[in-house]
Amino acid sequence: MADKQSQTYFLYKAAKVKNDQGKFSSGVVTYKSKDLETWEGPYTVFVTPPDNWIRGVIWAPEVHHYKGRYYLFATLNSSIPWKKNQEGWPEYNFRGTQIFHADSPMGPFLPFEDKLPHTPIDRMALDGTLWEENGKPYMIYCHEWVQIKDGSMVLVELEPDLSRPKGEHVTLFYASSANWSTGQKKPNGDTAYVTDGCFVYRTKTGKLLMLWSSFKNDSYAIGIAESATGKLTGPWKQQPDLLFGQNSGHGMLFETFDGRLMLTFHGPNSPSGKERAQIFEMEDTGNTLVLKKRVL
Repeated sequence: MADKQSQTYFLYKAAKVKNDQGKFSSGVVTYKSKDLETWEGPYTVFVTPPDNWIRGVIWAPEVHHYKGRYYLFATLNSSIPWKKNQEGWPEYNFRGTQIFHADSPMGPFLPFEDKLPHTPIDRMALDGTLWEENGKPYMIYCHEWVQIKDGSMVLVELEPDLSRPKGEHVTLFYASSANWSTGQKKPNGDTAYVTDGCFVYRTKTGKLLMLWSSFKNDSYAIGIAESATGKLTGPWKQQPDLLFGQNSGHGMLFETFDGRLMLTFHGPNSPSGKERAQIFEMEDTGNTLVLKKRVL
């Protein structure tokens, strides 16, 4: 995140952190930089509350500055099953995106009063992100393949303070709608289509794009969807060419303080534990996005 108020770049990462009792808990840390080259940290910005709805491993933390406050979108996991398992298929455990709030990009980020997810509790959901349209805040999130086989992108309106969802959950598209998304064969013979890492961006000509990740021939990749109407409700069509296809994904965009457009994502996606942040300078052509050069 490029924070204009402090003229500082922040990079957020899920981590094990110490709580008030000195015990390790799931949480989020940040690194900060003035130039995208030299980084300081990590600094703890979020510790999962002991009375939160679930308190397991965190995925995909991202922070947005919105109407004077900072909001952490984080996917929380649990080992609590909610549906009978299928042979050769991952367990159906509670998982969802929850939004936390703070007055500073350094936190501490706190839950809203109910300490519940912003995604439906009976959905395996992840990777929520923020977008504003016509003065209203929305969250776009992924309804996971583990539950529905063909993962989808879903839209829901949020309360003005982002405290909870207020509208219907609307499916925007499925992972299999992209020709490049070839799916993954699972041990039970089913093919799963992954939706991960959504991020919305409006080009200089007004086109509304969505970056998202899935797999092409078992390699993690970033593709681009385009709204035919320029609105969040779409309909969405998939651009044929990948933005990045080298076992990396979950892309997000930001603008530097001197006006350059940047893409950040993690790679390689596998093996687990080898992921590192990468940053590329981008070109907004008006119709799509193009990689220019690697910065980090």
